[in-house]
Amino acid sequence: MSLVTAAHAAELAHGAAQLGVALDAGQRERLLAYLGLLIKWNQAYNLTAVRNPDEMVSRHLLDSLSILPFVREGGDDWLDVGSGGGMPGIPLAILFPERRFTTLDSNGKKSRFQTQVKLELKLANLDVVHSRVEEFQPAQPFAGIVSRAFSALADFADWTRHLGDAETRWLAMKGQYPREELAALPADFRVEAEHALEVPGCQGQRHLLILRRTV
Repeated sequence: MSLVTAAHAAELAHGAAQLGVALDAGQRERLLAYLGLLIKWNQAYNLTAVRNPDEMVSRHLLDSLSILPFVREGGDDWLDVGSGGGMPGIPLAILFPERRFTTLDSNGKKSRFQTQVKLELKLANLDVVHSRVEEFQPAQPFAGIVSRAFSALADFADWTRHLGDAETRWLAMKGQYPREELAALPADFRVEAEHALEVPGCQGQRHLLILRRTV
């Protein structure tokens, strides 16, 4: 019996339409295949705190797709920091095959899962890195760096400062508006934009903060 049901497929299609995201047949198939792998591996490896498969379409897939317009505006080389089960990096790699995405996590089991997804879904534009973010030294700065519930904004900025430059956009996905975290933002970072996100099927607030380095 498939771990991914017709209800999951319908929720993905309906939710993507609500977000204004046009999915072609190949993208839908890959997103649902990714969901199946996530459900399967989560039973043994605790990849995500969301244990109920029926909550994963909204809380993982659609949540990742909600930032598509802001990734579309950016460059071609993106980093997903503290990627965990591969979100939002893997869904974004599926939607933007012409761009390069790197998922980074210090947890070996989570990195192995991401590598399995890369192989099974044939994601040639995805690089999986098993490393602590402070120790990661890429060949060149990333155009965009995204995190999803990875850390406080100050830590996100401090730990990834060396991975970007003045042209880089930092996208921090948050739940409630992080007023206290913004007050502690390092002096060399500024908020370029902030957006309230509406994620179909998700309860509670979702926000996106877009940061830039000032020096």
